[in-house]
Amino acid sequence: MSDYQRLPISVLKNPVHVLATGFGSGCAPFAPGTFGTLVAVPFAWLGAAFAWPIRVLAVAALFGVGIWICAASARRLGVHDHPGIVWDEIVGYLATALAAPPGLGGLVAAFGLFRLFDIVKPWPIRDLDHSLHGGLGIMLDDLAAAGYAALCLLIYQYFFP
Repeated sequence: MSDYQRLPISVLKNPVHVLATGFGSGCAPFAPGTFGTLVAVPFAWLGAAFAWPIRVLAVAALFGVGIWICAASARRLGVHDHPGIVWDEIVGYLATALAAPPGLGGLVAAFGLFRLFDIVKPWPIRDLDHSLHGGLGIMLDDLAAAGYAALCLLIYQYFFP
């Protein structure tokens, strides 16, 4: 276990925490953000069958709902951006997957790049993480990480079509 208090499975009695913890994946004993991101992979895979504008609208809606879900969960837990809150990772990965090349390889690359930028938090992601509070702050740093990851995917596709 790392330096945070792992969430007990009992939090899943509350529907807000069920969503915020990525259906319990955020209760993992280690790397809850990675486990939360894994929850999003099948959704990205299935979502690839839909037109790109529909996928963008879905990600935007999940982001908007996530602001409330993450804020409500953090408030109930009494900890801003508890590592067990992984809805932001789910939405961040789905946003990254919008730029992924088709197929499983693209989704794997999106996964690796998103996790890299979410963990390392280069500028301005770290500033967003520390300066914004509430649900918007929880969600926005992962969206910024998704932006960096998506940019890498798009550059790759430009040079290696």
